[in-house]
Amino acid sequence: MQAKQMMLGLMASAVLGGSVAVGGYKLLEPARTAEPQAVATDPNVRYTSALRSSTYAVPEGLNFVAAASAVTPAVVHVMTEYAPKMSQNDAIRMDPFLRQFFGDDADGFRGQSGPQQGSGSGVVIAANGYIVTNNHVIDKADKIEVVLDDKRKYSATLVGTDPNTDLALLKVDADNLPYVRYGNSDNVKVGEWVLAVGNPFNLNSTVTAGIISAKGRNINILRDREGMGIESFLQTDAVVNPGNSGGALVNLNGDLIGINSAIASRSGSFEGYSFAVPSSIVSKVVDDLLKYKVVQRALLGVNIREVDATLASEKKLKNLDGVYVVGMGKTSAAADAGLKEGDVITEINGVKVNTASQLQEQVARFRPGDKIKVSYLRDGDTRTATATLRNATGTTDIVREETGAAVEYEGAKFAPLSRQEANKLDLDGGAKISGVRGSNFRETGIADGFIITRIDKNKVTKPQDVKRYLEAAKGNQGALVEGVYPDGRKAYYPIGQVD
Repeated sequence: MQAKQMMLGLMASAVLGGSVAVGGYKLLEPARTAEPQAVATDPNVRYTSALRSSTYAVPEGLNFVAAASAVTPAVVHVMTEYAPKMSQNDAIRMDPFLRQFFGDDADGFRGQSGPQQGSGSGVVIAANGYIVTNNHVIDKADKIEVVLDDKRKYSATLVGTDPNTDLALLKVDADNLPYVRYGNSDNVKVGEWVLAVGNPFNLNSTVTAGIISAKGRNINILRDREGMGIESFLQTDAVVNPGNSGGALVNLNGDLIGINSAIASRSGSFEGYSFAVPSSIVSKVVDDLLKYKVVQRALLGVNIREVDATLASEKKLKNLDGVYVVGMGKTSAAADAGLKEGDVITEINGVKVNTASQLQEQVARFRPGDKIKVSYLRDGDTRTATATLRNATGTTDIVREETGAAVEYEGAKFAPLSRQEANKLDLDGGAKISGVRGSNFRETGIADGFIITRIDKNKVTKPQDVKRYLEAAKGNQGALVEGVYPDGRKAYYPIGQVD
């Protein structure tokens, strides 16, 4: 984390007393065609998000006033509250076994007694109260409030999140709110003037100006998400700081072209460059969360390497364009379309791709089952194939939201964690067991209330994971179950075949 901080500081929303951790769809595609279709602008988000294809023109005298005045009322201050985390001393006070060693003096040790607070920014994208922000602004928050530029305050509900793009969608119970129209980030050009609007350091409704410094920038802050993070940021030199997270990046027409998400910094404050999720990805994520409650990630299924002079010399490539296919799954969309190891992908639907980020961004605009045109080089010849994209499980099915409802397995019951339980123990998820004495787990040593977080090397985030991983372990010598009790004690249980 320290190494990352030296190079890239996430604008982690100025949390007090704690820390906050810190891709585009064919948006108008009811008939699943590859070409976008025009639709009438609707001030309320329904199930599509139109991108405006306005022609960029610098106003006479380069005046930023019109864009700033149009956007500022629609950028909100996002206020979050978090339950205090359990400290090691809390666990000592609650565990009778540990009190034998620490004595009653353990009661004198106190963790944080009150809730933690944080803040960031958000952008109203619909008059009926839909707001886009960063996932890291609201991640694990117990309470979310938004304050408008005119000081109106609303409680917000979380519609859904997508950690792979660091985006989240909120909803407030209000109508006729000022909102920002989507712009088309594909049309943005390097050198174009832009404005960043947000709430840095709790300084409400702050507007700064800069230019687009680069597009398709990969800064490796989401890559640890099991290889599914999408990074194709707009890079700007508009000044942004902690608290700007989730705020608007707009062009001089006042159209939303990005959501500000990160800064390059050694100090944690602005040092010259900031990064925003492009509107092409924002709009796709919003559409998915509204329709399916979960983001539909489409995959081509290739392992790629960017072409450089060394690779070109090694593989005897004639130029440095495109991305080199190192390998692919046997049942992937790419393999089914006829691509092979050694091919060089140069375009997706006619858009040139020269980096992994550019390819990911183009593919991420689609859903499983959608078809795309892939242009590639093989033995010096240009070819084009049609690939039907797959989901993470290798099918073309739309992924449905998993409710995380309790499940019964081998006589025991496994329930999901409440947000309060997860926040208290600083967990991303898990499955809490009950009814052990009357189940086939009675001889394992596990007690009621134990929260399973991992089985062997597999992370458990919901009750369904327990059944799936233990079923998969059948026929082996057993499995190692890892987890924590509600009082903070960690435990490990080797279990054989349950019977």
